[in-house]
Amino acid sequence: MVESRKIEIAESDLKEDDAADNPTDWFVYILRCADDSLYTGITTDLKRRCEQHNAGTASRYTRSRLPVSMVYHEIQATRSMALKRELEIKAMSRKAKEALIKSVK
Repeated sequence: MVESRKIEIAESDLKEDDAADNPTDWFVYILRCADDSLYTGITTDLKRRCEQHNAGTASRYTRSRLPVSMVYHEIQATRSMALKRELEIKAMSRKAKEALIKSVK
């Protein structure tokens, strides 16, 4: 039996510049929320996105788990690559995500 997962993409992520000719790097990031849960997302501007999360304007998930802190990020060349990596990370177990976070400290 194949398990299907519904992956929610924040509406504000979809509003970010997605022009194919835009040379901007994309970031995949993990936030640690106040309840110690982990949230994974993508952006072109880490500082702005973290500020949006802490202002409660980025995602419904983090809005009720403030404050959040960025504990991990990595660079991807395109939005498509960032989305693929985001899905890979979201599919990881909590233990694997914690190991990923620890690998950069």
